Amino acid sequence: MAEHDDDQPKNPFEGTPFEQMFSALGGGQIDMNQIMSQVQQMFTPHEGSVDFGAAKDVARQTLSAAGPDPSPTSAQQGAVSDAVRLAESWLDKATDIPPGATTSAAWSRAEWVESTSETWNLLVEPIAAHVVKAMSDALPDEARAMAGPLMGLLTQAGGAMFGQQIGRALGELAGEVVSVTDIGIPLGPRGVAAVLPANIAAFGEGLEQNEADVLLYVVLRECAHQRLFSHSPWLRSSLVTAIEEFGRGTRIDVAGIESKLHQIDPMQPDQIQEAMNSGLFEPERTPEQQTALDRLETLLAFVEGWVDEVVTQATQDTMPAAVPLAEAMRRRRAAGGPAEQTFASLVGLELRPRRLREASTLWAALRDRRGTEARDKPWTHPDLMPTAADLDDPLAFSYDEPADADDDFDAELGRLLDGPDDTRA
Repeated sequence: MAEHDDDQPKNPFEGTPFEQMFSALGGGQIDMNQIMSQVQQMFTPHEGSVDFGAAKDVARQTLSAAGPDPSPTSAQQGAVSDAVRLAESWLDKATDIPPGATTSAAWSRAEWVESTSETWNLLVEPIAAHVVKAMSDALPDEARAMAGPLMGLLTQAGGAMFGQQIGRALGELAGEVVSVTDIGIPLGPRGVAAVLPANIAAFGEGLEQNEADVLLYVVLRECAHQRLFSHSPWLRSSLVTAIEEFGRGTRIDVAGIESKLHQIDPMQPDQIQEAMNSGLFEPERTPEQQTALDRLETLLAFVEGWVDEVVTQATQDTMPAAVPLAEAMRRRRAAGGPAEQTFASLVGLELRPRRLREASTLWAALRDRRGTEARDKPWTHPDLMPTAADLDDPLAFSYDEPADADDDFDAELGRLLDGPDDTRA
C-alpha cells in the first residue's frame, strides 16, 4: 500500500466498520467529494430505514435465480377456491368464530413477495431503524464531525445494505412458505386466504398423501388463521408491538463487524455478498430483546396451538390424512426451513412457536373441560389469554378458570377458613 500523502485528508472512518467500504469506493484513498458522488449513485433516497423497493427487486432476482416460478393455472385457482369452501364448512363445525376470509387466491412466489411486502416493511422497519442507528453511532465523534452532511448518506447506505439482505431473505423465504399466514402472522391483504400451490406440492413430496388432501389441509390451516385474526383485532397489533420492542433493544457488535470487514477484499463483490448474506450486521441479543422474543414466541405458540386444535376437530371424522399431515406440519413449523434461518440470522428474530405442543394441549384441555365456546373465549381480549407459565402445566389452565361468580365466592370463603397457612396456587 502506498504511503499516506500529506496532501490527502486523513481517513475519518479509520478503525470503523465503514473504513473498508469507503476505501473501496475511493479506490484506496478517501476523497469526500468522490465518496459523496459514488454513494449518491449507488443508493437513491428512500423513506424509512430500509429501501424496500430495492429489497423487492433483490427478492425477485433471488427467485429468478432459483428457477421457474410460473403463475398458478386456472385449474389450480379453481382447486384452491373449492378447497376454501370445503374448509370453511368443516371449520364451522369446530368453532363458533366466523370465517375471516372473504376471498381466496393461488399465488406464485413472486406474487407472495409483492403481496406481503407492505407487511414485511412494517415488521422489519423498527429493527432496521435501530440497526442503522447503531451503525452510525459506532462512528467516533471525529469521524462524525468530519463527515458532516455525509452522515445522511451513511444512513441511506446502511438502509440500502440492510435492504439487500432483507430482499435476499424474502426471496428465499418465498420458496418455502405454503400460505400467507404460514409464519403465524397474516402477511397479505385483509380477508384474502392465499396459498402457494408450487410450495404446497414441494411440502407434500415424500409424505405419501395425495395432492388434494395436502392442499385441503394447508387451506384448512390458512382459513383457521384468517378466522382467528379477524375475530381478535388486538392479536396482530400485539405481535407487531413485540417485534417493535425487539427492535428497540437492538445492539450492534461493532468489533465483530470490523473483524469481518477486514477479512473482505473490497474489490471482490462475491466476498461482500457472501458476508452480507451470512449476517454481516447481525445484532447481538440483549436482555430487552430476549424478553420481547419470549413474549412473541409464546403468543405465536398460542396461535399455532389453537389452529392445530381447531383443524384437528374439523377433520377428526372426515379426513384420515389429517393426522400424518398435522405431524408433518408440526415438525416443519418447529424446525424452520433454511430461509427462515437466514431471516433469523439477519435480524436475530426467529418467528417460531417453540412450545407448540403444550399450547395445543392447553386449548384441547380447555375444550374438553368447558366446550368450544370456553376454548375460543380468551381470544376476545388479551387479559383473558393464558400466559407462558400456563404452558408449564397446560392441563391446569382449563381447571383453574372459575366457572362463575359463585365459584369465586366459594373459593375466597375457603381461603379465609383455611387461614394464612394455605399455600394453594
